Amino acid sequence: MQLSLFPDLPSRNSAQVVRPRADIALTRIRPERNEWRFYRLGLWPDLFGQVCLVREWGRIGRPGQMRHDSFPDGVRAALALDRLASAKRKRGYGDTP
Repeated sequence: MQLSLFPDLPSRNSAQVVRPRADIALTRIRPERNEWRFYRLGLWPDLFGQVCLVREWGRIGRPGQMRHDSFPDGVRAALALDRLASAKRKRGYGDTP
């Protein structure tokens, strides 16, 4: 039996723990406008039993900006990830080969 200092948090062996999902990498390249942009999305578990939607965006070849949004479960985070990826594709971003 393993004791925990934080019994309310899911254990590492719990089915609630979210495994990192493969990142979605998108790019929008328009040389005529001098536009070379990237956008990456990923889901990662945090230390508090929630799921973080991690976004990074910026100019290709430069450090980008990052944003972390926490969600109470993986289902809501996955829906937000799919919604954001769909919106970026409508704006001209394509999947990175």
